[in-house]
Amino acid sequence: MEYFKSLWAQVSGALSTELFVFGQSPITLSQVIAAPMLLIIGLLLVRIFERRLSRVMRNRNYDSNLIQLIRRGIYVVAIICLGLIALGMLNVPLGAFTFISGAIAIGVGFGAQAIINNFISGWILMGERPIRIGDLLEFEGFLGRVEAINTRSTRIRRIDGADIVTPNSALLENTVINWTLADSNIRTSVRVGIAYGSPVKLAADLMDQAAKEQKNIESDPPTMVVFEDFGDNALVLDVYFWTMLRPGGGDLRKLRSDIRFRIEELFNENNIVVAFPQRDVHMDGQLRLTRDDSPDPI
Repeated sequence: MEYFKSLWAQVSGALSTELFVFGQSPITLSQVIAAPMLLIIGLLLVRIFERRLSRVMRNRNYDSNLIQLIRRGIYVVAIICLGLIALGMLNVPLGAFTFISGAIAIGVGFGAQAIINNFISGWILMGERPIRIGDLLEFEGFLGRVEAINTRSTRIRRIDGADIVTPNSALLENTVINWTLADSNIRTSVRVGIAYGSPVKLAADLMDQAAKEQKNIESDPPTMVVFEDFGDNALVLDVYFWTMLRPGGGDLRKLRSDIRFRIEELFNENNIVVAFPQRDVHMDGQLRLTRDDSPDPI
């Protein structure tokens, strides 16, 4: 028993050793050890709390954007509180950082403008919600679905499976087409060119039938076939239809492909020819064909 008391006295004496003086406050070894431990344990507990809270909110069908906004807010508040507690444990007054904070602010102003811009833009995206998790975006020439809105960047999963990470400020400062901002309905079309002399009205009825037979086509607004133009080689018709973009499916390319397959079947049954490029060549003068009977060179 005396051994343990002696050991404890030695450990307590070592922890009470004064390492340095900050201002007028002595800093001991125990304070130097306790402050980082508090930050590490506190951040781990906050992470666990965040995950459990988000799991509960998902089970109750809360919006993904609201869940992420709450998680980010909890994390930022926790970091600020833990930092203040750690400084209090070290007996460091906040006034001691006045000069340092001023220098940091100047450095941030000159060297970290993009980072601060993206940070603020991320909070605007999560608060104002012009772009939400799950939205289908057309941005900088590609089409993809928003997977995550982070503090600095947004992750978009392109339709071919590639993940695109773009700065938050780029989504606010550039034109972005959000196909699912107000609702998930979208209008698209299939264009077909038929040969001159074909029954146009019958072709239009068959195209309308091919579109209406698809199960993912919306009945309201109804499908519409437009005689678009007298083309160089074909009579051009477009069938317009509405469909709903679904998070787990509803591929527009697959839907348009199915309609084209059905149109091709209906056209074959009714002897309607899909046009192909043709050219009439007119030659002036006489054309003489000659035969070369000379032997081939060896």
